[in-house]
Amino acid sequence: MTTIQDERIARLIAEGYGVRIEPCPRRIRAFFGGEAVVDTTRAVYLYETRHLPVYYVPVDDVRADLIEATTHTSRCPFKGDASYWSIVVGDRRSENAIWGYRQPIESCPDISGYVAFFWDGVDAWYEEDEEVFAHPRDPYHRVDVLDSSRHVEIYVGGAKVADSHRPRLLFETDEPTRYYLPKLDVDMARLRLSGSVSASAYLGEARFWSIGEGAEGAIGDVAWSYARPASGAEKVANLVAFADEKVDRVVIDGVEQPRSVRRAVRNSAA
Repeated sequence: MTTIQDERIARLIAEGYGVRIEPCPRRIRAFFGGEAVVDTTRAVYLYETRHLPVYYVPVDDVRADLIEATTHTSRCPFKGDASYWSIVVGDRRSENAIWGYRQPIESCPDISGYVAFFWDGVDAWYEEDEEVFAHPRDPYHRVDVLDSSRHVEIYVGGAKVADSHRPRLLFETDEPTRYYLPKLDVDMARLRLSGSVSASAYLGEARFWSIGEGAEGAIGDVAWSYARPASGAEKVANLVAFADEKVDRVVIDGVEQPRSVRRAVRNSAA
C-alpha cells in the first residue's frame, strides 16, 4: 500500500530532490573540550536539496577514544538508517552529536565510511586555521564587498538615521544587497546595543542594535556590525548595515528602494 509519506517522497524525487557529494580540499577540524575530535584533509561536502551543505568526514579521522556509540537511530528516505555516537571528553558529554549511514540506500552516494557532526555538538570548527561559524562554507556561495559613491539614506520612524556617500556594498549569493556605512555617517546616538549576536559562515559574528524605546516603539535588531569579519569580508569591519526590511525607507541616489525579503534556508540535519 502506498502511504502519504511514499507519495511525498516520490513527488520530491520527481521535482529533482537529490543527494550528492563533492571532495572538500580543506583541512577540517572540530574541537570539543579542548580536544580535536576530528582532524581531516579527506572530508567531502554532502549537498542535499533544500539543506545547507554538511561536512562528512572519514570515520578513521575521528578520535575513536573520544566517542561512544549510542542506541539512537533515525531514518532518512534519501540516505537510509542512521546510527549515532556521543562525544565524551573528561566530564563533558555531547549526546548523539555524530551520525553516520553504515549502509546507505542504493540511490545515495556511498557515505558508508563517513560520519557527520551536528554543528552545535562541538565547541568550534576550523577550515585550515580559520574558525568557521554557523555551518560549512559552500564553495558555490559568493560574497563581494565593493566600494561605492552611491548616496544612501536610511529612515526609521520618519527620521533620517543614516546619510552616506561612501557606502560599501555587500553582494551575497541569494541575499539582498546590503549597504555598510561608516559610523560617522550614522546617527549612532539613536541606536542601542540589543545584546543579540548572530553568526554567518561567510561574514563572521555580528552584534546588533535596536532603535526606539518601549515594547511598541522599539524596532529590535534593526542594524548590525562585524568587529572581526570572516576572511573575504574584511572590508565591512566596524561598518553599520541596516535591515531594509525593518526600516521605513531606504533611498539610494534619491530613489526609494523596495523592501527586501530574506530567502528561507533550512538548517542541515541528519
